[in-house]
Amino acid sequence: MPKNTRVLRWTLALACILGALIALFNIETPLRVILTPLFMVAVPAVGVAGLLRDRDPVASLAVGVAASLVLNVLLAEAMLLFDAWSPRAGVATIAVLGGFMYVLRVLYRGASVVRADQRARAT
Repeated sequence: MPKNTRVLRWTLALACILGALIALFNIETPLRVILTPLFMVAVPAVGVAGLLRDRDPVASLAVGVAASLVLNVLLAEAMLLFDAWSPRAGVATIAVLGGFMYVLRVLYRGASVVRADQRARAT
C-alpha cells in the first residue's frame, strides 16, 4: 500500500474518531460541524465498502455511500418515531454498527483465508 494512501486512511480515521468524541462529550467547537457529519457518513460507508472489497472499488464505494445515507435516514426516522431523539445516541448507534461491520469483515476475511488454505492443501 502506498504511503500516501496509508496517511489518508489514518487521517480519515482520526477525523472520524474526533467527530465521534466531540458529539459524545458535547464539546462546543467549530470543528463539530465538519467532523461529526464526517463520522456519521464515513463510518458506515467504509464499513459497507469493506464488506464489498472483492468487487469493483468504485462500485463498492458508491454502494457504501448509499448504504450510509440509508442507515442514517433510517436511524433518524426511528429516533423520531419513538420520540427518542438524541445526537449522542445516534453517534453511539453508528459507532456500534461500524464496529459490527468491522467484525463481519474480519470474520469474512478469516473465512476466505481458511478456504484458500484448504484449497491449497487439497491440490
